[in-house]
Amino acid sequence: MDKPVTATYIPLDMNIPERHLGKGRPREFCVDQALTAALGVFWTKGYEGSSLSDLTEAMGITRPSLYAAFGNKEELFRKALDLYEREKLAYVSEALAAPTSRGVVERLLTGALENLGGSECEPRGCLRVITSMTCGAEAASVREDLHARRASSQAALVARMAKAVADGDFPAGTDPESITNYLLAILQGLSVQANSGASHEQLEDVVRTSLAVWPGR
Repeated sequence: MDKPVTATYIPLDMNIPERHLGKGRPREFCVDQALTAALGVFWTKGYEGSSLSDLTEAMGITRPSLYAAFGNKEELFRKALDLYEREKLAYVSEALAAPTSRGVVERLLTGALENLGGSECEPRGCLRVITSMTCGAEAASVREDLHARRASSQAALVARMAKAVADGDFPAGTDPESITNYLLAILQGLSVQANSGASHEQLEDVVRTSLAVWPGR
C-alpha cells in the first residue's frame, strides 16, 4: 500500500541564528502552500512584475526563508511553473491520447477554456503565454526555459498530428507542423483574449468556431 503523501514544513527564518529567534521553536510554514501562493503572484503579475516583497508577503515568509527553501526568485518561478503545469495543464496528456485529431483538439480547447474561466480568485490567461510576452532582456534565462518547455509541448503535438495524418484524419497533403502551429495560435489567442478581458461566452464562441472549421475528423 502506498504511503500517504504529507506536506513538507520548513521553519521560518531557518538560517537565522537561534539566539535571534527567542524562546521556543521557530515557526513553520508549509512549502506546498507557500509555492501555491507564489504561483498566484507570478500568474497575476508575471515574472518581472513580481517583486520579492510581493512574493514574501503572499507566501507569509521572510526573504531568508524564501532563499533557504526555494533558492532565488528564478528558481522559485520554475518551481511555481512546474506546479502550474502539473495542476493546470494535466488535461494535455489526456488530449494527446484521444483517438482522432478532432478528439485531441476538442479536449485541448475544452481544457484551456475551463482553465481560462476557472475560479474567480484565479488570474485569467495562460501563465506560460503571459510570461513569454512580458519577459524582457533581464529575464533571458526564464524566457529560454519557457521556450524549451513550449518546444517540448509543440514536438509532442506535432508527433500526434503526424500520426493523425498517417491514420487518414486529414485531407491529403496536410502538414503536421503547419496544422500544429494553427492549433497553437488558437490556444495562445484564447489566453491573450482572456487576459484582455474577453467574457467566457466570447471564448466559447472561439472554441465552437474552431471546432467547426477543424479540417480533421
